[in-house]
Formats: sequence, C-alpha cells, structure tokens
Amino acid sequence: MPSLLSSRSQISSYIQQTSPHYYCQLRRKIGPPLFLFLLIIFCCVSLFVGSKDISMDVVWRSLIGQINSHESIIVLQSRLPRTLAALVVGMALGAAGCLIQVLTRNPLADPGILGVNAGASFAIALSLVYFRITDFFFKTTIACLGAFIASLCVWFISSFSGKHATPTRLILSGVAVSALLTGLTNNIALLNPFAFDQLRFWQVGTLDIRSLIPLRVIAPIIVIACLLTLVISPALNALRMGDDIAISLGVNIVRLKIISVIAIMLLCGSATALAGPIAFVGLMIPPIARWWSGPDQRWILLHALLMSPLLILIADIISRLIFGGELRVSIVTAFIGAPTLIWLVRQRNTIIGKR
Repeated sequence: MPSLLSSRSQISSYIQQTSPHYYCQLRRKIGPPLFLFLLIIFCCVSLFVGSKDISMDVVWRSLIGQINSHESIIVLQSRLPRTLAALVVGMALGAAGCLIQVLTRNPLADPGILGVNAGASFAIALSLVYFRITDFFFKTTIACLGAFIASLCVWFISSFSGKHATPTRLILSGVAVSALLTGLTNNIALLNPFAFDQLRFWQVGTLDIRSLIPLRVIAPIIVIACLLTLVISPALNALRMGDDIAISLGVNIVRLKIISVIAIMLLCGSATALAGPIAFVGLMIPPIARWWSGPDQRWILLHALLMSPLLILIADIISRLIFGGELRVSIVTAFIGAPTLIWLVRQRNTIIGKR
C-alpha cells in the first residue's frame, strides 16, 4: 500500500483531473435532457415506421385500445415490444459496460470480456437440450445463473495463483472462458436440431419479440440492477484509481466488487435472455459517455443509460427501413461499432484518456 502522503497526492491529482472544463460542464447540463428528447423522438419513429407505414393517428389509437385492426396488431405485437426491448436491453448493456470497464480498469472492455454473455448463452443452450425449457421466466433465471457461474469461473481462474485478480488476469481469463463457452454453445446448437431451431436467430441478437410477456419479466430486473449501479457509482470513482487508493478512502472494495458482479450478472443475463448477445454496445458507449461528461462515473453511467438504448433503437430502425427487418440488430450495431472501435483506439489519449 502506498504511503499516506503518496495517496493524498494521487487523490489531489485525481480531483483536479475530474474537475471538468467549461465545455464539459456545459455538456453535462445539456446531455441528459438532450438524449432523453432524442430517445423519445426515436421511440416514436420506431412505432411509426417499418416495412409498412402506419399513420400517427392509427398508432396512437392502437396504443390506447380504441381500434382493433391489422395495423393495430402490427403496432401492439411487433413494434411496441421491439421498442421497449431496445430500451431495456440498451440500458442493461450500457450499465454493464461501464461496470466492467471500471472493474477491469480497461477502457476497451465490454460485457463479453468476463465471459458473462457466453455463460448466459451456454446455460440457455443446455436448458433447451436437456430440459426443453421454453418458459421465459425460467429461461431468464437460467441465463442469470449461467452468467454468474461464468463470472465466478473467470474470477477463480484469475486468482488461481494465489495473487489478487488483477485487471490483466481478469481480461485474459475472461477471453479464455468466453471462447470455450461460445465453442460449446455452437457445438450444442449444431448437434441438436431442437436447440438449433431455437437458437439460430436468438444467437445472432434480435429484438424480434412478439409479446410483452417477456418484458414484464425482464424490465423490473434490469431497472433494479440499473438503480443498484447508480447507487454504487460514487464508490466506483475511487475504485478507478486502484484498490489501494480506494481502501485508503474508506471503500470496502470486496463488497463493492461483489455488488458490481451481481449487477453485471443481472444486467447481462437478463439482456441476453431477452435479445441474445448484442455486441459493441457495452464497448463503445462508455468511452463516448466519458468523453461527453468527463471522468466522473456518476455522469458516465447516467449518460450511458440514455445513449445505449438510443444506439440500439437507431440500429433497429435502420434494419427495418433499409433491410426490411431481415438484418438482425446486432449485425447493424457491429457495422456501427467496428469503425467506432477503430476510431476509439486511434483517439485513445483524447477520448479514453491516458492510462
């Protein structure tokens, strides 16, 4: 543990670093209302547009139950569930991405780096093959359990040598576990026709949900986990500086990390059970939110919770308008995320900050 004088100097340096400049303060003030306004606009666009254009009047009357027609069925059983799924899945992936980047102290980490998404997918594949579980409540429970077990395996492997689970060890262990579980899941899907039929679209990542019933199970879990993440966000600022500094500031890092892992499990497990693994969202949104709002984790989380569903909504609208809904939303986010990742790496010092 560093000396008290060294700790104080680092804390002082961190406080100066987190004091945002004028434009950053301005962006903090306008960011939440701006992104909330854009979110409302694109939610409306998501309800109005698609392979079949439906007027605003028909959409509104369908939502309040005044008409029962073919157009109202499209709105209530296709577009409304997709829109709400984009909101909750986006919130989950954005919050999980922020947590994982703080825990690993890696600005280019995403929810898949700890094997969380792979664990949820593998658990669902096993439940389909051996138990034929299709009930969504049990599927969600199994997905969260699989995400939790995968996280524990990563943590155990990274601490196996008797040392602390350092960020580098976590990343390497997570990549290894994720690759193993992904390979096993693909093997199960290829060898079992029933599992293949159930997983072939879900594994790609899709918002094509035809009922509000899954959302009634998933939405409360994700909202509770997001609130839990916001509650612990002040302590995450200290954890970003390192375990020793966080301890000197009075943070119980063991409890904080356990709560963070539980929140990641709930967020990623629920989002994966609902929409399948959607890549790049948890990777690229936190650095952009950091650039917009500064290094304070409270503001980063707040902006990420608004930016992530906005990105997924835009990707879903693009897939419907340009490709007629045939292209899955995860493929569109990959098209957006790949060049964004390259840009983030090239702009590492200005966007992510020196590490």
